[in-house]
Amino acid sequence: MLQYETHRDSLTGTEWIETRMRGKELLTTHLLNKGTAFTYKERCELGLLGKLPAKIETLEEQVTRAYQQFTQYKNDLQKHIFLNNLHDKNEILFYKLVTTHIVETLPIIYTPVVGRAVQAFSHQFRQPRGIYISYPDRDKMELILENRTHPELSVIVVTDGERVLGIGDQGVGGIDICIAKLMLYTMCAGINPYHTLPIVLDVGTNNTQLLDDPLYLGWRHRRIVGQAYDQFIEQFVRTIQRRMPNTFLHWEDFGRDNARRLLERYQNDLCTFNDDMQGTAVVAVAAILTAMARMRTQLSEQRVVIFGAGTAGVGIADRLVDSLKRQGLTEPEAINQVWLVDKAGLLTTDMNDLLPFQRRFARIDGKGQGLEQVVQEVRPTILIGCSAVGGAFTENIVRLMAFYASRPIILPLSNPNAQSEAIPSDLLSWTNNKALIATGSPFEGNVAQCNNAFSFPGIGLGLMAARAKRLTDNMLWVACQALSQCAATEMDAPLLPPLTMAREVAIKIATALIEEAKREGLAQIDPKLSTLEALQSIVWEPYYREIRPHPKGR
Repeated sequence: MLQYETHRDSLTGTEWIETRMRGKELLTTHLLNKGTAFTYKERCELGLLGKLPAKIETLEEQVTRAYQQFTQYKNDLQKHIFLNNLHDKNEILFYKLVTTHIVETLPIIYTPVVGRAVQAFSHQFRQPRGIYISYPDRDKMELILENRTHPELSVIVVTDGERVLGIGDQGVGGIDICIAKLMLYTMCAGINPYHTLPIVLDVGTNNTQLLDDPLYLGWRHRRIVGQAYDQFIEQFVRTIQRRMPNTFLHWEDFGRDNARRLLERYQNDLCTFNDDMQGTAVVAVAAILTAMARMRTQLSEQRVVIFGAGTAGVGIADRLVDSLKRQGLTEPEAINQVWLVDKAGLLTTDMNDLLPFQRRFARIDGKGQGLEQVVQEVRPTILIGCSAVGGAFTENIVRLMAFYASRPIILPLSNPNAQSEAIPSDLLSWTNNKALIATGSPFEGNVAQCNNAFSFPGIGLGLMAARAKRLTDNMLWVACQALSQCAATEMDAPLLPPLTMAREVAIKIATALIEEAKREGLAQIDPKLSTLEALQSIVWEPYYREIRPHPKGR
């Protein structure tokens, strides 16, 4: 039996909640708890009279107190724990606080601090959130999913924790990344948190530190691979299709052997998306489009070197090739303008260990060439880092690039900060302040952050509002354009908009996606419904709904 139900007045749009819960149970249910903001009427009707101090506060007053508490912590991990505790106790207050102070709170919730939280997951564990599907429980998958808190879902973020940020295999701790992503869906795009679900597919871990840690909370086993892994994923996807057919599925931090092939395997079966591959690419290409507009030049005139040929690096390369083809280049011509370099050197056809998705960009010659040699020979105008190799863009490499490119575009995208290929202040110094820069992690100064918070919330909002059957290349292209159009136009302004515009950016991207979904015949909403009406029907705002006792009691 459901413990609460949300209702909406069809004429006014006013929402209220009916619940069978009373007293302490209400105060410990994060989606219903208002704390000191429960009205006198609610306190009398819901068994709360005397359980709270006398003053009845507004949400804004509560935010003031919570922000003061937040700023008292000097350690970022402590701030992260504080915000997560608030999230677990009072979800409305949490979202009002983080959206009011988004510039300060987003890096604490998300990158770079979330990486440290993931690493500390088993030692800092306080309260479970989301769904944990362990491989030994694979035959109970339907029962596990039925145990979710929210019956009605719009979006699932799922991980197997194999490649978390730049810190690698984190096993069951990857659930914190899914939780953080869903926080951003709500913060930046207004996705209803009552309709979200983080899931970790616990298929073991190859991280020996975790396996040897007596406090590790996941399945203590080496990762399953091959047919056993594929069957497990297949069972998961088909269960989602069967039990939650209209849910948007977001893949997060899967290893490079699996990320692309899983997306390609299922992208025509349900509406699905991989943020590492597609979300990162949208933001990077948007930053490049901004640079092109300011320099009054064309992408087709650029030479691009990407250091890091994993999921993110090849995803960016794919999106660049798609963009170049839209400017009239053939597929071979477009591919010929992008060079991918991995730790073993420039990708070449005679490498025996290339993954299928890397072969498209393999060159016939040049085996063994490292990044500096490639820069020397290619003379790139655009240099992108997705390697997780801190300091990979050395002074020699950057000065060499700047010698040939009057306004070099440099995107060191790896995070957290320690894994960034370069520090913006160094890049500016080595190029006489000529470099146009965007970074993956936040740095001080007037530098854009290539943050996926600018892409996946708006993409998800658009897909959910349109009830799109699937995500297409055309939709990703309009997302790139929409994001680029949100940036300032001055030459030395950041290549992407500030985080304070996150909601505005998400709405712009979502609007573009809905229109494109309609054009492609992939929207499943009433054609009479306008784009604005489609968005308004699902956007959620953090405010306290009136809570009433259920007419049928407990």
